[in-house]
Amino acid sequence: MPDTEHEQGQKSESLTTVLIALGANTLIAIAKSVVAVITGSASMVAEAAHSWADAGNEIFLLTAERRAAQPRDATHPFGYGREAYVWSMFAAFGLFGAGAVVSVWHGISVLGHEEPETSYTWAYAVLAIAFVLESVSFVQATRQTRTEARSRGLRPLKFIANTSNPTLRAVFAEDAAALVGLVIAGLGIVLHQVTGNAIWDALGSILVGLLLGVVAIFLIGRNRDYLVGQAVRPELWRQAFDDLSGSEEVERVTFLHLEFVGPGKVFLVAAVDLTGDDTEAKVATRLAELGHRIEEHELVELAMITLSKTDAPTLTP
Repeated sequence: MPDTEHEQGQKSESLTTVLIALGANTLIAIAKSVVAVITGSASMVAEAAHSWADAGNEIFLLTAERRAAQPRDATHPFGYGREAYVWSMFAAFGLFGAGAVVSVWHGISVLGHEEPETSYTWAYAVLAIAFVLESVSFVQATRQTRTEARSRGLRPLKFIANTSNPTLRAVFAEDAAALVGLVIAGLGIVLHQVTGNAIWDALGSILVGLLLGVVAIFLIGRNRDYLVGQAVRPELWRQAFDDLSGSEEVERVTFLHLEFVGPGKVFLVAAVDLTGDDTEAKVATRLAELGHRIEEHELVELAMITLSKTDAPTLTP
């Protein structure tokens, strides 16, 4: 198979992306919380909850990066790669609970209640600062996304939806939602000031919560897919099939399955007919050697190659 994941570089880049997001979200969460107390703005409370949720989620994502990098052992023959999806799932639940639910609940609770008159200068200032910091994090996530999407011939958004890297997907999605949420919060505050009606501020909080809910559900769904066994893209399957069927030792392929067992790692199962007419012992040795050679590719965590049944139809791409 071709080199498609650039595993080591991807891990280093993903760690950098998460660390930048953690630093930015922590600073933003502190600033928003202070201003939320000063102004009493419902939209600012929602934004503070959002940023604290994001900051907490980065801890989960850092844990995902560290635990998923452990090498396989006797107790985990497929490696620890799926740990990344477990911890990323926790992060997505955190975004839903601490971000979406809190924001919607707070918006509904203040809906129809007049907020005290206050200066929103600090609110606008912290929203502007937050937008700059979130943009720094989003630029880093976007840069990594575009680089990896280009190497696979995919559009960035399609790559984000299909990548096996859950930390990059989470940071990209959360940062994008944060930027949109800041605009919504700002509009809610502006409309409150212009109309004198606090309902706009409350609606801003509710809309931010709904946005976070949509993002969280998307992330939960993708992590679930990879935990239960996400197959590789058809293009990658065909590349693997071409490499295997084109081997000098393989006469034909009757079965081939690849599924992700972690970020940039797949489990490969294949049934093949070997060339020649060796003894059973020799065939077993050749199958084992073929499997070991396949596992030398950085994308393959484990390969299991078996002998095809004599009446099995030849597999075609």
